Amino acid sequence: MSFFGGRKSQPAPAATEFPQAPAAAQPARQTAGFDTVLGPGTTLKGDLKSQGNVRLDGTFEGTLEIDGNVLVGETAKITADINAKNVSVAGAVRGNVSGKKIQLLRTARVWGDISATAISTEEGAFIDGKIAMVTHDAGQDFDASALPLPDLPISEPPPSEPPAEDKPAEDEPTETDTSEEPA
Repeated sequence: MSFFGGRKSQPAPAATEFPQAPAAAQPARQTAGFDTVLGPGTTLKGDLKSQGNVRLDGTFEGTLEIDGNVLVGETAKITADINAKNVSVAGAVRGNVSGKKIQLLRTARVWGDISATAISTEEGAFIDGKIAMVTHDAGQDFDASALPLPDLPISEPPPSEPPAEDKPAEDEPTETDTSEEPA
């Protein structure tokens, strides 16, 4: 019931909810599963060694020797060589990156060489450096000479057609061209 009568009271509106931005526009800030997190707005200089997983969203300068996985977030600015089991890059890295699996997301920017057993790159990622695919431990026992050669006939390329001097150009009408009528 309302104070001034006549109108029935309506339920109070629920707290206004703001629409969520699309997932691609928000940097993923999940810290679960990470033993060490360098948050945005944080600056660290030095050598970081860890046996666990590391997430970097701030500014780091030095070296990273990580036995676990490394995630370089979109807001990260890293000036360091990164050596880890697996590395996922969404931010900026100035230095060499090495690991078993390297993943460059669409917002990744890497100025340095990449060395990995496997690499994936999303469209839009930037790389200024060399990429070296290193062999996996299991591939060291592989003997490629034991594979049979394919039984493909060796053929010569088709002879190239000599230029025809007396043929009219394709867009010139010929005597037998009846597509146009006289005016």
